[in-house]
Amino acid sequence: MRYHLLFLFVLIVSACAPKSDPNAQIRQSVAATLAAIPTNTQNPIPTAYPSPTPFNLSGLFCEYQFCMGHPNDMAFFDVSAQNNPASPSTYSQGLVAAFNGNLFIQMIWQLAPGTADPQFMLDLVLDDGLDTRVGNLEVKLVRDMNVIYSPITTTATPVLPFGGAAAWICGERAFAWKIYTPQAENAQPLFEEALARFTCNK
Repeated sequence: MRYHLLFLFVLIVSACAPKSDPNAQIRQSVAATLAAIPTNTQNPIPTAYPSPTPFNLSGLFCEYQFCMGHPNDMAFFDVSAQNNPASPSTYSQGLVAAFNGNLFIQMIWQLAPGTADPQFMLDLVLDDGLDTRVGNLEVKLVRDMNVIYSPITTTATPVLPFGGAAAWICGERAFAWKIYTPQAENAQPLFEEALARFTCNK
């Protein structure tokens, strides 16, 4: 009798249990099916290639009776005076440099009356064992100055492996300029912009 009552109780309880909604079961099945369908692999995101770092050449170095454009956040210092305080740079000859985390610029000059070819200055500004000329040597006349320019690579510092070097004649002096940059394409535009602001007392 006790078992009959228990069986009757279970039967009543199961009869009163809420019926499952067939629409909910369908929605569940559809969702599970959709989740199991493999999705297409997304196209890879295009690789961004480094663009030339912009530099502002609003600075102007004017000493030793010549002026040269340079980035505003860099200041030239007299390397000759640091190496030998008794022999600083002068109008006749000198060596100055400027640097920050993104650029290194060096400039040298010396008297060379009667000289028309600045090639020897290009050889002077390049450091043996560190700087290597690459590509073609460009020769042009800029505002009555014979100017030569060459792209370079350097092992002087791993963060600035590229650059350029140039030399030109202005009046009785020969000048040379060198730059180390993080990207190869930065060097020549920087030189051209710096030279566009170059003046010298002849």
